[in-house]
Amino acid sequence: MDAEVKEDTLPTHRPSSRLDAGARQRALEAMAADELDVLVVGGGVTGAGIALDAATRGLTTGIVEASDWSSGTSSRSSRLVHGGLRYLYNLDFGLVAESLHERGLLLETIAPHLVTAQPFLWPLRTPVIERAYSAVGVGMYDALGYLGHRRRTVPFQKHLSRTGARALFPDIREDALVGAIRFFDARVDDSRLVLALIRTAARYGAHAASHTRVTRFQRDGKGRVGGVVVEDGLTGEQRTIRARHVIAAAGVWTEQVQEMAGAEGGLRVLASKGIHVVVPRERIRGEVGLFLRTEKSVLFIIPWPEYWVIGTTDTAWHESLDTPVATAADIEYVLGHANAVLSSDLTREDVIATFAGLRPLLQPGTLDASRTARISREHTVTEAAPGLTTIAGGKLTTYRVMAEDAVDFALGGRASELRSVTASTPLIGADGLAATRRLIPRIAARYGWDVGRVEGLVRRYGSAVDEVLSIADGDPSLARPLASAPGYLGAEVVHAVTHEGAMGLADVLEHRIRLIVETPSRGLEALDEVAGIAAPLLGWDAERVEREKEAYRALVAGIVAAEGESTDAGAAAALRQGQSAYRGMP
Repeated sequence: MDAEVKEDTLPTHRPSSRLDAGARQRALEAMAADELDVLVVGGGVTGAGIALDAATRGLTTGIVEASDWSSGTSSRSSRLVHGGLRYLYNLDFGLVAESLHERGLLLETIAPHLVTAQPFLWPLRTPVIERAYSAVGVGMYDALGYLGHRRRTVPFQKHLSRTGARALFPDIREDALVGAIRFFDARVDDSRLVLALIRTAARYGAHAASHTRVTRFQRDGKGRVGGVVVEDGLTGEQRTIRARHVIAAAGVWTEQVQEMAGAEGGLRVLASKGIHVVVPRERIRGEVGLFLRTEKSVLFIIPWPEYWVIGTTDTAWHESLDTPVATAADIEYVLGHANAVLSSDLTREDVIATFAGLRPLLQPGTLDASRTARISREHTVTEAAPGLTTIAGGKLTTYRVMAEDAVDFALGGRASELRSVTASTPLIGADGLAATRRLIPRIAARYGWDVGRVEGLVRRYGSAVDEVLSIADGDPSLARPLASAPGYLGAEVVHAVTHEGAMGLADVLEHRIRLIVETPSRGLEALDEVAGIAAPLLGWDAERVEREKEAYRALVAGIVAAEGESTDAGAAAALRQGQSAYRGMP
């Protein structure tokens, strides 16, 4: 033991990574009791990354989120960890190199259980010129990825003939290509990444409270933002949280947060809608993904074990920020571009579900250079008001860099003393992953499961699958698949509540057991079964259970109705009607 450290000053226990209701209550009490070094407002991937960055620097840290973790853009992305191949056409080499470096860290160190290398085909329509310039672009992509780590973190490009390409993707139309280039990026369950970040931050001492809305900012006698007043979304109780540094990572809600703080400057953000459609895995015959250039941007056809995700769009959004949804026109646009290269001839009847999110695009505005830390093509950090750091823009792949920039800026001169360590900090589930993967056959034999089921569990939880197995050991009935959703276990519903901070049925079905985008019923078939497992853990009586179920039914009805509308205004109004019942629930 270090001679300078007295034994009675050491912590008596290690912080827990569990995010159950009790942990949430303790976090709220702790944040209200003593002034924090850093308070983060916003529980998407950027806010979660900031909380982890600050906590692992040894700073007392809190994070609050008005709804559920990842409930905004961070649960509605393309689920890709990528370098941005299309940015090379804009000669934005620095941004691509940074993104590819972060992709490598996620694949190898930070979250190898959640982030999976994914091969894509880039179909070529002309035999010489297009193959030549595409090969140069993809070659530079590979080179930048290699230079970031001095080794290959994914395989390099491979050139294929038409026959070779169709062997990997039989459903691609013969007249849609003369050949292809196979290259690699990576895919990730975006919500699970956020949950892992929050849980890991809690492991290092961060206090985390979802369903906790900031109602106003407080300033000290010098006019500096020194804290916030929050309202507990479950009880209505209000608390004051004091902090030396407040960092807002509110995404498309950035301007509203700045206005609440009385900021005279700050960032301007435009909401851009991107939608995706989900179709059954068996509906498209292919072993790899497709990367397609469109007249507006790019379209990805991405394989997941049980389904395909196809998207995205990029259209300005002028409706409520709480109601992004796919319209009938959006769905037809995506299917039309997919069918231009697929022989599958996808129709609306093939669509299992859709999801839509809003990208926070930074807009040119008046920024005080002396109060701005970094302006890149993707994100900006600034002091919106004295004591309030704001960050906006960016993408899922570079969340860690954004978090580091935000904490560096908030700390100012102290940043050089307390450097970020997140590049070498594995998330919960990543430590011991290689050994856990070796145990998959033994786990399958022990519980009478097939190997594929255990592989799916490890993809979702990594080495933290032990937590789920412990739940199954305590109640063997929970080791059985859900009757209404056999891809998941009853133990996973319990785990969502006891370890991952689910406070309501929507939390479970949207962001943990993601049936809202994985089944044609949007999770309605599993509603009674999931509620039966979750309700006792959350202390609900029969009346509360029925209110929760009715609210979720109304939400799904709103989404389905919106998908039949032709305009954003009509779709938003349809969704809003469903949300009116949902909003009163956690």
